Amino acid sequence: MASETDAPLPPPTHAQSIASPINLILFALLLTLVYLRLRPKPPPTLSKAPPPIVFRTFTPPMLKPYNGENNMPVYLAVNGKVFDVSNGRNFYGPGGPYENFAGRDASRGLACGSFDEDMLTKDLEGPLDDLKGLGEEEWEAMRGWEERFQEKYLVVGKLVAVGDTEAPKEGS
Repeated sequence: MASETDAPLPPPTHAQSIASPINLILFALLLTLVYLRLRPKPPPTLSKAPPPIVFRTFTPPMLKPYNGENNMPVYLAVNGKVFDVSNGRNFYGPGGPYENFAGRDASRGLACGSFDEDMLTKDLEGPLDDLKGLGEEEWEAMRGWEERFQEKYLVVGKLVAVGDTEAPKEGS
């Protein structure tokens, strides 16, 4: 009896070429992916560092221009410390809910939870607000704001009254 292996094979039909269109497309895709993975990458560029901030002594008139207008940074003072709140410009800068405090001593307003103009010292040349008349709750609120600002923003200076021994002299 003849075994199956002895059976004649059918004649080969036409052999498939490796260069079929789908294979060429897949090969091109593979080459593209390898190139994208191995191509040289441009060196990372670092953003420009912000200018250094020097700790300064401010008087109320010196602090006033730092209200965010004319591309100025936004500073405000709480309990004698001047904070750079420029990162919170949408809150403290022009048009923000706390804009009255920009460039000013915000201690009493933050302590009382009031954004009114009458919470700010009117006479910038006069003495600083001594915060008399604040109750224990208001002092606690102001200390809470001060802590929050210290966690979030840079202290860039301190606020002293005009004529104080630490106040910068005219022209300095």
